[in-house]
Amino acid sequence: MAKMCAAVEPQHREFILAQKIFFVASAAPGARVNLSPKNADALRLLDAHGAVYIDRTGSGNETAAHLRADGRLTFMFCAFEGAPLILRLYGRGEALARGGVSYARLLREAYGGREPPGARQMIRLHIDSVQTSCGYAVPLYDYAGERDRLDKWALAKGEAALEDYRREKNRHSIDGLPTGLLEDEDTSV
Repeated sequence: MAKMCAAVEPQHREFILAQKIFFVASAAPGARVNLSPKNADALRLLDAHGAVYIDRTGSGNETAAHLRADGRLTFMFCAFEGAPLILRLYGRGEALARGGVSYARLLREAYGGREPPGARQMIRLHIDSVQTSCGYAVPLYDYAGERDRLDKWALAKGEAALEDYRREKNRHSIDGLPTGLLEDEDTSV
């Protein structure tokens, strides 16, 4: 059944890289729990204790607000085809500001300098444990392809309108917690 590890092992890495989707969970005291699906193309495993994904502009920014308030973060991967498995990466997270030093370094090193339309920040997970469990109850699904709607929306809006949208919709969580987006300059290295 469930097994715990202190780091991402080679078999975990292989499983994670084969997935098309993953889920991000975060929470803060007194706030709603957030659970968001993400395209696995945005994810990079940095090493046995680190992962990051490029977070794109959306109608909310709950993960960034929760990280600022609490820091706990979980990534979950499920096998929707093949052998059943659920894998969770637990740890502490941070939002890296677009245009900041850490963002620019990871964009260059982990993404070859390529940024998708509508990128707003990166979410980095400092992994402190990995859990695998059976996944026997997860149904089988067939992958049908990627959606291009977010790309089209972001490209049609343009960078200036995206900045305005983020300023209006992404600076606070639905519970009123500040996200830090557009406020902090990331100077970490």
